Amino acid sequence: MSQLHLLLLVASVSVVLAGYSSSTDESTDASNSIGGSKCDKNPLSELTFQLSGSSLHWPCESTKNIYVQSGRYVPRNVIVTRAQLQRDSAFVALPRYKQGVPFTLGKVNLKKGECLTKIAPYPCWAIQEEGNCQALQSVVDIAVDQNGLLWALDVGIVNTLEQPIRRCSPKIVAINTANNKVVKSIDLSDLVTSESRLQFIVVDYSKDNKPFVYVADAGARSILVYDITGNKSYRIVLPKATAPTSDVLYVALTSKPDGTSTLFFSYLSSPRLYSIKGEYLRVGQGAGSIIDVGAKPYGKQAVLLGADGGTSLFFRYKGENDIYLWDSETCFKAANLQEVQRGGDCRLSTQVLPGHKRFMWALESNFHDFISDRTGCNGASIVLHPVVRECDD
Repeated sequence: MSQLHLLLLVASVSVVLAGYSSSTDESTDASNSIGGSKCDKNPLSELTFQLSGSSLHWPCESTKNIYVQSGRYVPRNVIVTRAQLQRDSAFVALPRYKQGVPFTLGKVNLKKGECLTKIAPYPCWAIQEEGNCQALQSVVDIAVDQNGLLWALDVGIVNTLEQPIRRCSPKIVAINTANNKVVKSIDLSDLVTSESRLQFIVVDYSKDNKPFVYVADAGARSILVYDITGNKSYRIVLPKATAPTSDVLYVALTSKPDGTSTLFFSYLSSPRLYSIKGEYLRVGQGAGSIIDVGAKPYGKQAVLLGADGGTSLFFRYKGENDIYLWDSETCFKAANLQEVQRGGDCRLSTQVLPGHKRFMWALESNFHDFISDRTGCNGASIVLHPVVRECDD
């Protein structure tokens, strides 16, 4: 099951652990628990984890000094944007948006009571070398599948928010989290175009347990499909109507108990949500297979944050941090949306996913300040915490 780690600074308001189970067969009861009136005044300090570019794990102090002096480590330029949870560990993506990011894939231990955790390179330092095409260049998203394989989407371009440099071709790297060994590397050169902007990755399994990888290509208005077992690939070109402008192409995968999967997708600027069944993606069938799910409520731009491992999706509105749940088995309309967390003022959620302690978790940061260089010398404020509901006064 996919999992995520996020950082959270404890808010001054009282909050309650939402109690949202990530198991499919309990999603209905858990959903009711989130939206209910119960509210515990105990804060979640022991299950709130802060991540920081200033808190990295180094082999020794001299190595850190070398990186600092050479400009390869600039703490304020490090940010965690995506995560996956596995038991009491979190794997995190640290894209090389700016110069000075020493490693682009990391891991943190989620130990109760240790609010500020150090991020270590994963699986090792050697695979993080910038400019080495056998190594990771800039990981923008990750997914951990049901068999414990971590799939990392490496776009091959660094310093994308400053002066972009293409170091290597884009690729997907699979790492076995049981032994921390790289088991597969997939070159995406034949699937991308000059307009491509790869943004998100999800992993799907067919009913006969064969793995497939789906990648959102916002720039080329496409969903890239890679059949791992068959060593085949497809490009599903999306209709022009789905993309008013090619900004951010959000994707999230739902799954029914019988194994039927559906990929939901939408551009940030699009007023509508769309979907396509996994069975069509896996054979490269796009024409006539895309469903217009409906208009986004209230005509607002929506950010798709993730899925619960079952049929529910999470999202927020652009510029707002209240998190909403929608069961994709119901009609996509405002009446079927359930607020599961009220947001604060400083950070915005970038991801919601199932994981540690069987709860849904949220990854939050002030990414909007990061991209505009307004974070100060301490860098971005990042937190990982269970989805919470603010107490009513």
